[in-house]
Amino acid sequence: MAITAAMVKELREITGAGMMDCKKALNETNGNMEEAIEYLRKHGQAKAEKKAGRIAAEGLVGAHVENDKLASIVEVNSETDFVAQTDDFKDFVAAVAEQAKKTGCTDIEAFMDEEWLAEPGKTVREALTAKIAVIGENLNIRRFEKVVSEGAIVSYIHGGGRIGVLVDADTDVVNDEIRTALRNVAMQVAAMSPVYVSRDEVSQEYIDKETEILKAQAKEEDPNKPDNIIEKMIVGRLNKQLKEVCLLDQVYVQDSDLTVGQYIDKVAKDNNANIKIAKFIRFETGEGLEKKSDDFAAEVAAQLG
Repeated sequence: MAITAAMVKELREITGAGMMDCKKALNETNGNMEEAIEYLRKHGQAKAEKKAGRIAAEGLVGAHVENDKLASIVEVNSETDFVAQTDDFKDFVAAVAEQAKKTGCTDIEAFMDEEWLAEPGKTVREALTAKIAVIGENLNIRRFEKVVSEGAIVSYIHGGGRIGVLVDADTDVVNDEIRTALRNVAMQVAAMSPVYVSRDEVSQEYIDKETEILKAQAKEEDPNKPDNIIEKMIVGRLNKQLKEVCLLDQVYVQDSDLTVGQYIDKVAKDNNANIKIAKFIRFETGEGLEKKSDDFAAEVAAQLG
């Protein structure tokens, strides 16, 4: 298929690879974006496996926690950061988070159609439409999650609402020290963006795919390297990668002598408690969304000739 400048632009934004490398990867994979990303990673040309699409939309993440046991987290988008920082918008995000904490819905469409608790008689969608009319900017309730816990939930909001995190822990003791520890873990999630709680959550499909990519990278570095040496390299590199994506294996940012798992074990011992991180949710404003298109595609087209 024909490789367009827009396709090259998108792949470059996702991977951080050079423009000509992106064009070659798309040609080699017949324009398949996922295969092109893997091609670049295998050949060591992708600087980072970024999320598909720039984090560009404005807005806020809001969260509510009630009595340690019930919580919600929401993302509401606006067109500009100026609007996102107004009290009117912040109050609306807080009301959406309160709605999400009490909702029985699990998907955004059903959520939008339920009754708006802050003003009975209208739906959440109608409340949003009314707010758009008042603020004069397009707004969007993008996503939400509700968490009910047997143990304890904490929230952490970073950057005035740019990132929001909920951490849910199974614990038989709930006190201020344990709440503080869980909030520290939430700060870790905000800063380090883990994908899984522990290695137990990592699928064999993920392991197989990453092993294949690491093997291709090793071959690219030295085609003559013996297979047994490559296998040892892959084990080491995969283990290092899992330590980055699994929360409990990450180095604890407030004490580099401990992993997050070891930190939680220490807090549990100090409080004569049993603590297990059950799940975390991390929302980042505008994750995967793009701002209005700029002239970069035209620039790419000109350079590609």
